[in-house]
Amino acid sequence: MKHEILERIASKTGADTQCPTWQQFVTRLNQHYPTLYQHLHALYGANPDFPWQLESILVTAAKMWLARPTALKLFDAQREQNPAWFHSQQHLGGVCYVDLFAGDLSGIYAKIPYFKELGLTYLHLMPLFNTPKDNSDGGYAVSSYREVYPDLGNMSQLMALSDALRTNGIALCLDFIFNHTSNEHIWAQKALSGDPHYHDFYLIFPDRTLPDQYERTLREIFPDEHPGAFSPLPYISSQTSETSSRNLKSQEWIWTTFHTFQWDLNYANPAVFNAMSEEMLFIANIGVEILRMDAVAFIWKQMGTTCENLPQAHTLIQAFNTMCRIAAPSLLFKSEAIVHPDDVVKYISAGECQLSYNPLLMALLWESLATRQVRLLRKSLEKGRFNLPAEAAWVNYVRCHDDIGWTFSDEDAAELGINGYDHRRFLNSFYTSRFPGSFAQGLPFQENPKTGDCRISGMCASLTGLEQPAKHLTHQHAIRRIVLLHGMALAFGGIPLIYLGDEVGTLNDYGFAADPHKKHDSRWVHRPKADIKAYSQRSDIDTSAGAIYQALSYLVQLRKNTPAFGGNQRHLVDTNNDHVLAFERKHENAKVLVIANFSEHTPTVWLHRQPLPNFARDIISGDLVDLTQSLVIKPYQMMWLTNVQ
Repeated sequence: MKHEILERIASKTGADTQCPTWQQFVTRLNQHYPTLYQHLHALYGANPDFPWQLESILVTAAKMWLARPTALKLFDAQREQNPAWFHSQQHLGGVCYVDLFAGDLSGIYAKIPYFKELGLTYLHLMPLFNTPKDNSDGGYAVSSYREVYPDLGNMSQLMALSDALRTNGIALCLDFIFNHTSNEHIWAQKALSGDPHYHDFYLIFPDRTLPDQYERTLREIFPDEHPGAFSPLPYISSQTSETSSRNLKSQEWIWTTFHTFQWDLNYANPAVFNAMSEEMLFIANIGVEILRMDAVAFIWKQMGTTCENLPQAHTLIQAFNTMCRIAAPSLLFKSEAIVHPDDVVKYISAGECQLSYNPLLMALLWESLATRQVRLLRKSLEKGRFNLPAEAAWVNYVRCHDDIGWTFSDEDAAELGINGYDHRRFLNSFYTSRFPGSFAQGLPFQENPKTGDCRISGMCASLTGLEQPAKHLTHQHAIRRIVLLHGMALAFGGIPLIYLGDEVGTLNDYGFAADPHKKHDSRWVHRPKADIKAYSQRSDIDTSAGAIYQALSYLVQLRKNTPAFGGNQRHLVDTNNDHVLAFERKHENAKVLVIANFSEHTPTVWLHRQPLPNFARDIISGDLVDLTQSLVIKPYQMMWLTNVQ
């Protein structure tokens, strides 16, 4: 980095160039500047003002580093000494809505003892920044990245919470909603009033000419709300006479991929990257350790393409990542890419998103329960679809705030003689309880009656059959399904994530249908308030809540005490049985053989070329297992086999 540029950055930020904090910044900037320059030049190098924009971005990095609290700078240094900390089998994640789980931020603070009891080392709080009251999209329509939604608390409380969580060994994860803002964000309001600087923050068009050309290759995300990807830009009385005159000639249109009140940002404008970098680093300086990078597939637009998963989207995220390496080194990214498996893995690396949701595993766990077969899950393992770089990790989840989409590979299905389109229709029918004999109680989301396409809403307990009449065997099978699904998330490799409420068997909340602001979105059926009664029963194994909680707590502790569950290594083991999946987990010199029966049947299996000696111990049941003989696997049983000690 040239000395004169550093001097200008110091001058613009008021930095004391003799202090250690500035020297730390210079060291990191020199280390990561070549990478940052490469990414930014690829995106913006053709702009005539690129050198000025680049320097402005470096000023932002310096300003936010200098504003970073001392405690977080010390924490950065610790994390830099152990960059693969998240590979430890000690980690367990939880995710919840602040208001639904605990009322507000002070309520979440009070829940820290419970989080520690459960074993959490990572807490993802669903979007909590300020949004419009009625058009919030569950918090994903952000009107300010620097204010907490008033009903939840304030920024001081959020900072105190992040400090307390970190003190208790729990990393705070928040969403970084960077594809769009709410139409009530100050940038949007300035754009609407005719401010040319902020007008260029969004993708606004004077008429339908360009939107019509773009839409030839775009898919509709929420066609029930608005067709296409664009919405008419509203008129406001404060527009200038020039702007008003323009609008009299033609209606302006703005890019709105998801909802009409969520305006897509224009990342072709480097000023947008700079502004959002500052918002990102402001969130990091609160004490957030992990950012869930929302809607990563959609962030770059290019005529003639689907505007999804474009190369520039990866470059953009990598540039954000590099800004963090300079100004908030302990911050990690978690990718949210609910796309084809081949595209999901492209977002995952040390230089892009170190963590990623594992939507394929989630979808195939539910697919295996419905079919009672593991053929498609096994095929995905055979194809290496879950393989990751050594420096990255999956976040494995059973349920989340969103719907279940069937994101398996049609190519894999075809190799098994399965028609992907027909199979998705079957799964939709099964999990909406339309298929004869289904145990599931789910609701369709964004159903298309013409094509039969939809996604599935529902809490884990309801989708696994806990809403069924309380016959003993039916009830037991539902509990076993819940434990099996979470056991797979715990055993698979990466960070397991529990959607809080699932650990006590919380059922669907159908009351959302009475709320006019929620009734059109069935995902609210799996966004219930914390079930106080269920949590009070978590120690009573004679209740559903207690049986589920105690079983999961037991598995969590077993995992934490089993080094083989660290890291990413996973090798498929042949069972020659379509009901039963087996794979080996290996970390350093430790091994675990995981066996899981996805059916209510009791199959007998032979393990071929299994990795353990003839006799092994099932650490779940404590039983000694003779691997020279066939194994009889109980309904929905999971076994974790290790060497006999």
